[in-house]
This record gives sequence, structure tokens and C-alpha cells, in this order.
Amino acid sequence: MARHLNYYWRLFATGLSFTVFGVGGVLLWVLVFPVLNCVPASPAQRKLRSLKCLHYSFYLFIGLMHRTGIMSYEITGLEKLNRPGQLIVANHPTLIDIVFLISRIPTANCIVKEKLWHNPFTKGPIINAGYISNGDPEKMIHDCVTCLQAGGILIIFPEGTRSVPGKAYKFQRGAAAIALQANAIVTPVTLTCAPSTLTKAEKWYQIPEHRFHLAMTVGDDMVLDEFQAMTPKTVAVRRFNRYLQDYFSLQRECYERIGE
Repeated sequence: MARHLNYYWRLFATGLSFTVFGVGGVLLWVLVFPVLNCVPASPAQRKLRSLKCLHYSFYLFIGLMHRTGIMSYEITGLEKLNRPGQLIVANHPTLIDIVFLISRIPTANCIVKEKLWHNPFTKGPIINAGYISNGDPEKMIHDCVTCLQAGGILIIFPEGTRSVPGKAYKFQRGAAAIALQANAIVTPVTLTCAPSTLTKAEKWYQIPEHRFHLAMTVGDDMVLDEFQAMTPKTVAVRRFNRYLQDYFSLQRECYERIGE
């Protein structure tokens, strides 16, 4: 009986969390950001305020999911993050990966899907934070490189979308191209979720039998010297993209072995 009650409570709490997320996005757009923008500041200062506002909002959102019993989490190596000019590359197992990452990185920028710029629940925060659209691939790479060279922190999922459970990674080359063009600090972050939930193959209401555990492990910086020395640059991008894909594939294999 207690098990069933726990399941239905988590189902309700999951629906509540998604509702809070959507309503929160609208309230930020309609109430919070207009007030913040009334305070005199330069465009860069306004953007920084918006990024921090979203960071604290996402921190509270993750706290809500944790306290209502939907999820637990652990973080290893957080001290390696939050450095100017840092490109954070991560795998993408669940729907809340970017929310979780931004909740721990106060001034992080990221790439968002073009359609989210037209979604009433996400449009306001995205515009005010100055997030980067993937609508035009060339402009996207240029904007990402500019962000990093200006000392910004950028989060990228090289897959471009959520992983499909049981299928091999297939990384796009955008992250590798951005890293090499910007000569950025490249820091890998491995995310694992057990039991699997909120994947590309599941609806929000298809929750596991017990709360899920999200683990974030920050790896050591990747050395780019070997790839920067390669010519032509198209070869360097292709090789580094393969390197990234192999790194995260190995991390997943190690995690799966431990779980057996």
C-alpha cells in the first residue's frame, strides 16, 4: 500500500513540477525580467543578471523535485567548473540535464532549439538570458566562439538532443568545431540517471517505480594541443569529435559495468 501511495505521490509531484516550470517561465517573462530591465545597467550587466536569475530559479526547481521525493542527486568535481572561457561538454540522458547544470553554474550560456524561441513558456527567459539559437548553424558556431572568447561559460550537448537508451552515441561536430575555433577550456561532464526516466523515448508521466538518482561527474580538462596542430582544420574537428564520442562512450560503459 505504501509503495502505491509513494508512486502516485511522485506522479502528482512530477506533474506539479512541470506545471511550476511552465508557469515560472511565464512569470519570469511577464513580471521579473521587466523589473530587472528597469534597473540602469549596460547590456552585458543585464544579461549577467538574467543568467543569474535563471540559475537561482533552476536551483529552486531542482530543490523542489528533490524535496518532493521525485529525485535524488550527487555531484563530483563541481570545483572544476565556473571558469571564464570554459566550454562544458556533456552527455544528455534526461530532459532536465540543462536545468540541473545551470542550477550549479550561475552564469552559464547554452544552445537552445529554435522552436523554444517561439514557446510562450520559454521565450521570455531565453531572450533575456541571451541564449544561443541553433536555427542557423554557422551563426550558432560564431556566437558560441564569441561567447567563449569574451570569457563566457558555455554548455553544449554534442549529441544535439537527448540520448536514446541502448543506442550508441552519435555526436554532431558543432561542439568540436567551437572548442577548436575558440581554443577554449574544454571540460567534460558525465551525467547518469538511474533508473532511466525523462528520456527521449518516454513521456513525463512514465515515471519509474522509485525516485530516480541523477549523478554528475566533472572530468579533467581535455588537452587540445594535438588537435590544434592538425591540418586541415576539418580533419582536426572530425578527430576531436571522435575523441569526445569515444570518451563519453567509455564513461557509459564503465557506468553500466558498475550497475551490473
